[in-house]
Amino acid sequence: MKYIPLLILFFLAIATKAQSFDFTIDHSSLIVNNLKKTGDFYSNVLQLKEISHPTNDPGFRWFQVQENTQLHLILKDTVVMKKHKSMHLCLSTKKLEAFIYNLNANNVEYEDWPGTKNAITLRADGVRQIYLRDPEGYWIEINDAVH
Repeated sequence: MKYIPLLILFFLAIATKAQSFDFTIDHSSLIVNNLKKTGDFYSNVLQLKEISHPTNDPGFRWFQVQENTQLHLILKDTVVMKKHKSMHLCLSTKKLEAFIYNLNANNVEYEDWPGTKNAITLRADGVRQIYLRDPEGYWIEINDAVH
């Protein structure tokens, strides 16, 4: 009988460790120096739907990526960000060829992971991917992964 409280504590500790928070990505934000040019790129080239900022602050442009995921562009004209290909936004589409056609129509360069222009990387899991840069120099991966 005296071990019952210890057993209860033991099982509570295990249950607490097993808890899942079921995170979803709410938004990502990027600091930009040219809000108009970069915002227009996300609107026109990537064709993301622009949504209003709750305060209508002119230093922000927000875009809907999925139903519950957004991309926020934040104007900071005095901040310089280091950009590396390994740190990138990744968007997935079943229409990779159509998207590449759209890039070509808009004269937007893309490359594979090693840096070969107009090439597609084939990952070991069969996913095809390309990389491009927005006007600020941020890397974006576009792939055809199925989720």
